[in-house]
Amino acid sequence: MQETIHGITPPAPCEHLPGRVSQMEVLIGPSSRDEYGARVREGWRRFGYMTFRPDCPSCRMCQSLRIRVDTFQPSKSQRRAWNTNAGRTHITIGPPSMDAAKLDLFERFHRAQAERKGWPPPSDDGLDTFMTNPFATEEWCYFDGERLLGVGYVDVLPDGLSAIYFFHEPEARDRSLGTLNVLSIVEAAAIRELPFVYLGYYVEGCGSLEYKARFRPNEILRPGAGWSSFAT
Repeated sequence: MQETIHGITPPAPCEHLPGRVSQMEVLIGPSSRDEYGARVREGWRRFGYMTFRPDCPSCRMCQSLRIRVDTFQPSKSQRRAWNTNAGRTHITIGPPSMDAAKLDLFERFHRAQAERKGWPPPSDDGLDTFMTNPFATEEWCYFDGERLLGVGYVDVLPDGLSAIYFFHEPEARDRSLGTLNVLSIVEAAAIRELPFVYLGYYVEGCGSLEYKARFRPNEILRPGAGWSSFAT
């Protein structure tokens, strides 16, 4: 891929807030880690070679959120999630790869989310979206013994770690695996001496995205004003 394609998607029903219209500014093409890191600081996200940010005609509810690693303090419930998994869950980190266990987990996770939260079905690309990347990406696999519990994809950027996507065992909700994933990324960022963890978009009123604000202190990107402290 040599050329970068730039465009705006057609208006479509918003997946996050009912009754709203969504549009995205999209870049499709190669980028370096440094280039993408600069875009993340400006509110962009990516899946594979597609980089995007909201460009909705009458809504600014999608707000980029990041955690400040040096001042982060886990809440009681977050500490409980960490302790629940301590000594039981281990992580392996490597390049993205495909196998039957990951495919099965991905499909079961999405079926469960569709039943519980009304999620739309995954795209036809499915896990393929996360296999091909413009620069090296980490795949974090969470195990209990030999059992695969969760899989996450993480970009290592010049100023932080960026959580791309995470899916997990729907029958292990008592393990708070989503919380564990974020806490593990924060811990890794601290070890690597990176100042931020980027969590993507926070959307007030969207239950699937509001959880991000519970990791504090955090900052959001305000249109025209840059990053600033955020309180909920």
